[in-house]
Amino acid sequence: SLLFGYVAAYLYEGDSPLAERRAQALTLDPGLLAELLGEVELRDLLSAEAISAVESELGWLTPERALRGPEDLADALRVLGPLTRADIAERAGTNAWIDALQSSKRVIEVTLTDTRIAAIEDAGRLRDALGCALPVGVPSAFTEPVPDPLADLVARYARTHGPFKPSAVADQLGIGVSVAIRALSDLAAEGRVVSGQFRPGGTGTEWCDAAVLRRIRRRSVAVLREQAEPVPAATLAAFLPAWQGVGGQSRGADSLLRVIDQLAGVPLLASSLETLVLPSRVTDYNSGMLDDLMLSGEVVWCGAGGLPRGDGWLMLAPADRTEVLPEAAAVAGDLPSNVLELLRAGGGWFLHDIVARLAAEPALSSTSQDIEYAALDLMWAGAITNDTLAPVRRQASGTTGHRRAVPGAPRRVADPYPRGSAGRRGRAQARRLPATLPGRWSIPAWSTPPSDGSKAGEVRATRRLAGLAAVLLERHAVVTRSAMTAERVTGGFAAVYRVLAAMEDTGGCIRTYAVEGLGAAQFTTPAVVDRLRSCVAATPTQAPVLLAATDPAQVYGAALSWPARTGQDIGHRPGRKAGAVLVQVAGEPVLYLERGGRTLLTWPAEPASLEAAIACLCAAITSGRLPTATITRVDGLDAPTAPIAPELTAAGFRQTPRGLRLRSGTR
Repeated sequence: SLLFGYVAAYLYEGDSPLAERRAQALTLDPGLLAELLGEVELRDLLSAEAISAVESELGWLTPERALRGPEDLADALRVLGPLTRADIAERAGTNAWIDALQSSKRVIEVTLTDTRIAAIEDAGRLRDALGCALPVGVPSAFTEPVPDPLADLVARYARTHGPFKPSAVADQLGIGVSVAIRALSDLAAEGRVVSGQFRPGGTGTEWCDAAVLRRIRRRSVAVLREQAEPVPAATLAAFLPAWQGVGGQSRGADSLLRVIDQLAGVPLLASSLETLVLPSRVTDYNSGMLDDLMLSGEVVWCGAGGLPRGDGWLMLAPADRTEVLPEAAAVAGDLPSNVLELLRAGGGWFLHDIVARLAAEPALSSTSQDIEYAALDLMWAGAITNDTLAPVRRQASGTTGHRRAVPGAPRRVADPYPRGSAGRRGRAQARRLPATLPGRWSIPAWSTPPSDGSKAGEVRATRRLAGLAAVLLERHAVVTRSAMTAERVTGGFAAVYRVLAAMEDTGGCIRTYAVEGLGAAQFTTPAVVDRLRSCVAATPTQAPVLLAATDPAQVYGAALSWPARTGQDIGHRPGRKAGAVLVQVAGEPVLYLERGGRTLLTWPAEPASLEAAIACLCAAITSGRLPTATITRVDGLDAPTAPIAPELTAAGFRQTPRGLRLRSGTR
């Protein structure tokens, strides 16, 4: 029963973040640990910050312990031992009080390794232990022998310092290292000092006063418990872009495949995929890299819903992770059904082959444009896919001759799939059809539900949730209910919660309160918690980060709510809108440019942060990553009269009758 109880209590102890493990280890009884394990190494547990703070307090180097008069100086010499004039000036800011204390016979000047001022009470100890010559006139009451003067001096050094080497006390007192070790060993036998490995980053055996070590341990526990507090929400906003590799130095197809693996199954806006999302993570990205991965069968994609103006949502995934991709949405109409029926024969079909086959059916008499409309609807619904993204690029750029969205968006013709006047007309158009939607079309295996009963459907749904839970941890670092806003998971957070809870039982993740304000149901890993806390301890970087408003690394409007801003514009509010971009500095939003580049929203920021954010936005426009922007409104005001208009003009915007303009690709 004792063994089972021990296993139950400590089975998952190693899954805790570093601060919690170190704090728990420091609360153990060091004497009992030494008896069980021998010499205990505390170097990885004690806090360097705590040691430094305790040393400053013991040495009277804190502002609270500053010497304010001769009496304080006399007390300091009795507590700390002999000090040089420089040491006294460091603590008092002056040496004017020394002469007064010398004239009253309260201090004496002695020579050890250098000249020092000592309390007259130490005269006998310094003479007997170190052989110091005493000045004339020292009262006999202060020259009486003491039982062990050297032990007294060494013990006092230990009481007023943190962990130290024997050579340090030897240099301070002017004695040999072996003499100091022998004195420390005698004190250790009495339990007054202890030896071990204490100072982080140190080497070899160190010594420390037992009471001082207890004090350092208590201070270290306090520091670690403070580190175990949840991090501010802005820390997550600054951490997640770096976690997803935004602004990094990754290059090549292998890096692109790793990025797609992290973004598997998340809806990505087609218009920003190859201008903002992927280029921000892979520095040398070009569309050919993605097409090569698709043509080689390493990456697959599917539509996840269309938008007006030829835009829409896509989902990418490695070929071995297709379980995270959803089933296809239903598309009404006879022609889409005929296209699907044709593709179910298997293999990849060029669009002109599909048109030729369907247009040859007299009963259908469909035009090539009808079939292309049907293929686009099926593409955005996720029912069919292609071996390249060329159809999506052409649809978004308008080179197909028409920019259609999914069903529900207005068409240019009244009939969803208008038929030609005759089958002959349809076949004639099929022969003249240009390659408007290139690539081979096929039905993905994951788009259709299993047909062998409900049991197979349950297994597939379970595998999908398990795969989604793993990729959510990789993508969001900290999975919360609010973070699921940007995800399309059937059943929402409640469905993934069960899988994450099961992963917690097997050690795959931990449930902790890592980020302030995001609720108690936060799933992450100990390594992520440690990295979040290191971000808090580090100096905030002023490097701006430009993200698409819908980018998975952009947490505002999903995991975090949008911060309040000044100059509220009722008609325009920030959101995870298609085509909008956000510039943030140190995790705080600074600029928000809406789609079309006409409306700019701002948040209060330091002048340096605002200048860096504007420069980042201008660089994205001039490099061609963003289209030409003509800002007409800034926080509800006319752009030329807005408070930040001078900064925008200085960064490259030019005033025009319509507003402040910066052309794309002008670099």
